[in-house]
Amino acid sequence: RSTLFPYTTLFRSSYLVAVKPPNMLSQADVTGDPDILTLLKEYLKEKYHKPGNVYLGLVHRLDRPVGGLMVFARTSKAAARLDAQMREHQMGREYLCVAAGEVENEFTLTDYLIHDEIKNREVVCEADVKGGKLAILHGRCIDRRDGTALCAIRLETGRKHQIRAQMSNIGAPLWGDNRYGSGIPGQQIALWGYKLTFRHPTLGEIMTFHSMPEGNIWNAYADLLTVPEDTDVPKERPALVIREEVVQRLEEFDKYKPLKTDELL
Repeated sequence: RSTLFPYTTLFRSSYLVAVKPPNMLSQADVTGDPDILTLLKEYLKEKYHKPGNVYLGLVHRLDRPVGGLMVFARTSKAAARLDAQMREHQMGREYLCVAAGEVENEFTLTDYLIHDEIKNREVVCEADVKGGKLAILHGRCIDRRDGTALCAIRLETGRKHQIRAQMSNIGAPLWGDNRYGSGIPGQQIALWGYKLTFRHPTLGEIMTFHSMPEGNIWNAYADLLTVPEDTDVPKERPALVIREEVVQRLEEFDKYKPLKTDELL
């Protein structure tokens, strides 16, 4: 790890996978606050002693308050191929969340979302509303504790604030979500990009990475999201910290919506 970017990273010649910390921007904006794209460029420049600018392509984003896995392209060719996977919905991104409400053991939410300019958030609307965008997600409850539910979420569509808006709409907003729920200032929204799957941009192999959250409400489920220190962690899963029984439940979730062997999530 670099002092410039003291977070989990795994890089290959054509791509880089990193864990974005919560409350960090995916890329620079008008606030001038730190963003992961800029920090990673500085990290690569330091690591390889590169003069001048370093190329690193942003393939997808995570909302500022959300932490988890992201993939970046280290070459223009890799960027084009990873971007194509995103456009064609061939890149798998799955999330863990803690919902502050009741949820079914397995659920599919199909809604239309539109941006409410007054409330400055995404809201569910009727299908015939102009500007409404179809939003579909699939969820599975992993465990329930103290009025909350630990859930795995898979998106079929990638709308802005989709998980937050749809879960709030069914009366199960995410824990710590000020905008869509009843979170209070200082709480960290319980949403984490824990699984990332894509085809290697040059070799074509399917690559899968895992990362688990910790701290705040996640501690209520710490026994499910941690493993003994001596556990052998496969190199292709650099931040995998999850007990076998939870892995089995998540694998069952994968089977909930079967995929062809040559498809991604």
